[in-house]
Amino acid sequence: MLIALVLFLLAGLAEIGGGYLVWLWLREAKPLWYGIVGGIILLAYGIIPTLQSFPSFGRVYAAYGGVFIILAVLWGWLIDKKAPDLYDWIGAAVCIIGVAIMLYAPRSG
Repeated sequence: MLIALVLFLLAGLAEIGGGYLVWLWLREAKPLWYGIVGGIILLAYGIIPTLQSFPSFGRVYAAYGGVFIILAVLWGWLIDKKAPDLYDWIGAAVCIIGVAIMLYAPRSG
């Protein structure tokens, strides 16, 4: 379970970090190398989830979406200095509960 969590966090940081660098390049007129590094990091994001032990692509990516939401709220708060409100935190908590249900619910076969 710890490895799965670490992989979800790494993938989330790669997606948000890579996307943020591309955003800065295109929207904030940062140098081209921001976009190039962002693209490379986004490539890593595409690879990292394949290291998960869960057998279903759809389930891994759906569950990752919940983790991504938490990371995006934290990124906005810590990097962009936009404090989340109560509804951001409630929504993030609902997503994490959904992730837990999707990944760890008992299933037959």
